[in-house]
Amino acid sequence: MDVSDAKRLKALEEKNPKLKKLLAEQMLNAAALRELLSKKW
Repeated sequence: MDVSDAKRLKALEEKNPKLKKLLAEQMLNAAALRELLSKKW
């Protein structure tokens, strides 16, 4: 692994938690919408 590979890996490792958080928020939003739409009005 050379220096550019190490820098790229570090950047990906920093971005990963942010993407996981965004995914979790979107999954919660989708679940809330499904719950809302499934209710009988």
